[in-house]
Amino acid sequence: MSAELRSTRPQGHESTLVLTLSNPGARNALHPDMYAAAIEAFDAAERDASLRAIVLTGADHFFCAGGNLNRLLENRAKDPSVQAASIDALANWVTAMRQCSKPIIAAVEGAAAGAGFSLALAADLVVAAEDAKFVMSYSRVGLTPDGGGSWFLARALPRALATELMLEAKPIGAARLAELGVVNRLAKPHGALDAALAWADDLAKVSPNSAMRIKGLVNAAETQPLADQLAAERESFVASLHHRDGLEGITAFLEKRAPVYK
Repeated sequence: MSAELRSTRPQGHESTLVLTLSNPGARNALHPDMYAAAIEAFDAAERDASLRAIVLTGADHFFCAGGNLNRLLENRAKDPSVQAASIDALANWVTAMRQCSKPIIAAVEGAAAGAGFSLALAADLVVAAEDAKFVMSYSRVGLTPDGGGSWFLARALPRALATELMLEAKPIGAARLAELGVVNRLAKPHGALDAALAWADDLAKVSPNSAMRIKGLVNAAETQPLADQLAAERESFVASLHHRDGLEGITAFLEKRAPVYK
């Protein structure tokens, strides 16, 4: 069986798209075919108003082992532009995740290593099994991070700890990352996907307009000054107030009923 990114909408969770990394025998190591499928999946999700959340997970209770070292060795015999193009394709995947207006939840079992860790970090929210491990494994094999791993860690953790994780390339447990605020929720072993789907169901009840705008504000806050962020918040608030979701949300609250967003 070849590497693929499977796309499904589980029965009972029709408002959620589940993207499953699958590479049997290679612990779901990444492959260029996955990159193209991911871009297509996120583009399609963006156009589908019935989708309210996306869950990224791995097959067979293992998230992702990162890059395939055998393929990397083969690329050493080729022009460096070949590997550069592959890294750019992964970067496009990460960019698509960050730009997607739908909340993305990473459901991590087993381990998220190398670029697999980067993909988990690129999600908006992370649910991990209690026994899951995360490792920036690049320096073990003489390489450096890709997929935004260094960018995400440098913003999520104190500088010294982010540097330690990347330099030493030692695994860190899900419980420790939860303490540090990188993992949002812990689940029982083999329970991360179910927990992520339940969370996605809850997020489906939130205003889609609010979810889109909040995600945009969080992304903008990572780079822009406070004055610009305050202006962005003003524009977003006013637009949300005059959006149909704003009317429904306020009316439902005043009428003491649950809002119904379309």
